[in-house]
This record gives sequence, C-alpha cells and structure tokens, in this order.
Amino acid sequence: MKNALLTFTPRGIYCKRADTYIDPWKPVHRAIITHGHADHARYGNANYLAHKDTCSIMKVRLGANNYVPFEFGDSVYINGVKFSFFPAGHLLGSAQIKVEYKGEIWVSTGDYKLENDLISLPWEPIKCHSLITECTFGLPVYNWESNEALKIELVQWIQQNRSEGLNSVLIGYSLGKAQRLLKMIEDIDVPIYCHGAVENMNEVHRQSGIILPPTFRPDSDQKKFNDCIIVAPTSVMGTPWLRKFKPYKICFASGWMALRGARRRKAVDKGLIISDHVDWKGLKTVMETCEPEKVICTHGYTDIYAAYLNSVGIEAVTEKTHFETDNED
Repeated sequence: MKNALLTFTPRGIYCKRADTYIDPWKPVHRAIITHGHADHARYGNANYLAHKDTCSIMKVRLGANNYVPFEFGDSVYINGVKFSFFPAGHLLGSAQIKVEYKGEIWVSTGDYKLENDLISLPWEPIKCHSLITECTFGLPVYNWESNEALKIELVQWIQQNRSEGLNSVLIGYSLGKAQRLLKMIEDIDVPIYCHGAVENMNEVHRQSGIILPPTFRPDSDQKKFNDCIIVAPTSVMGTPWLRKFKPYKICFASGWMALRGARRRKAVDKGLIISDHVDWKGLKTVMETCEPEKVICTHGYTDIYAAYLNSVGIEAVTEKTHFETDNED
C-alpha cells in the first residue's frame, strides 16, 4: 500500500512519517511495543515505548534499556502522528496501538482476545479505517468457552485428581496463560508450586497490583510433594524437574487443544481449551464494532480469513511478519 500510514518492512510495521516501528522484529531506533511476549518485544531497540506493565515485563525479560512507560488512554505525538494506547485483553499490559494522522486512523492490535481473564484490562473496540489483526485462530472451529466455565472444568479435574491421590500439573505459557490459570485455582486450598519462569512473571503481576494465590518455588532438597498443584511451561515436559512431582496427571492449557490431534501429540491427560488469542466469533465482533474499511491479516490462518472477509465485502489482504503462531498457545 503505497503512501499508507503504516507499512510492512523487513524490520517490522513502520510509520514512515514518525520514523517509528510497532513490534519490530529487527533492532530500530524507536519501537512501540504492544505486549511482553518474546515475538513482539525483542532485544536491541534503542527506545521502547509501551504500557507501564509491559515495561515492567521487559525489564525482567530484556534487562536494562530505555523504557518509556504509558497508561491506557495516553497518547504521544511524533512528528505530527498521534499514537495512543488501548487495552488489548491479551495479557497484563497488552495494548492496541491507535495511529492517527490528518483524519486517517489505523489500529495495530498486536495479539488480543475478547474474553475477560480477570488479569488484563478487557479489549476495547476502536473504530478505524485500517485494522491490523492476528488470525491465530481464524477458523469457525475455534470458539472459546467463558472464563467461568473453564474455571469450573479445571477445578473439577483437580479435585478428581486429589480424590485419587494425584498431584495436578498445569502446563501453559509462563507469561499470561500461567497467571490466568492461577486465578482460576485461587480458591483451592493446596500448595501451588511454580517453575522459576512462571514465578518470575508472578512477581511482576503482583508488583502491578494483580492478586494471585500464594505460590512457591519448589525446594530442590524437598523429597516429596503431596496433594499439590504445579504450574510450569512446556519446557519441563519429560524432564527430571517434573518427574519429582509424581504421581501426577498433566493438563495442557491451549487453544490448540480444540483439535484431537493436538491432544494426542502432546500425550497429556487433559487438554483445557483456553487461549489468549481472539477466536472466530470474537473476530466477527471486532469487524462489526470497529468497522474497518480495510483489514491486514497477520500470523495464523491469514489467507483463509482474508478470503472470508473479502467474500463478505470487507477489503482484506495478508502480510507476512515474524510474529509466531505457536502450537503451545
């Protein structure tokens, strides 16, 4: 799109007028970051502009850098272009970036979802001319249950394990998914042990005012773990770190658990169908409320979803990015 307000370049999503990138995948002078996951918040940028909670996450994950924190609703003008931060609902601090110049409005959503996870501020609709959206789960088969329904399902599974003398292992992303799971089990009165990667992110959440249940780092000298819950990332699967919690059953928390083949490949006892990405019905709501004239589809089922939008009268194209559609979400 020649002369578009935002374009896709070898370094990332670029606003030439402001000489500013959004979630660049190569180092740049000025980067606006939508959220703290590693495919969107990368090493090497000279300046990072982001929501204050995303800045806190990046300080832990990326170390010392020049971070410029913002609140939701804040704006910054760069060479006449207005950039504003709005909740995306993906995880703590996740933001949509509204870009305005001479009456033209673009929105770059980053990653987002519409379900309220009780941690991140819920997604807000922004009317715009052009919308950049992920399509991670852009097929009709993907439609998420409510957070409350998922909580009931998870708690019942854990209580069944307890009745059988088994510990419960919950596997999910260390940032976002793990804390969402912790909120779901906060009323269960058993010890909760978290892998170091999860506990590091728990501490950031608590410092940001998010109330999580008490959690512990497992003592390496502890010989026995009874009647407990373990929350860990996928990297622990099949490792000695996990084996010390036997006997246990494993629950893999992911939107991909909607597919039977994914459950079989993970070889787990339970698949909890839960995602921090927008589903099919959520994408429909986004198009109806934001009313974009043009949609740019990135990472996921881009070709399929763009074809669908074009078939219903919404102009849509696809763009390649370095954002990941991870099979672990």
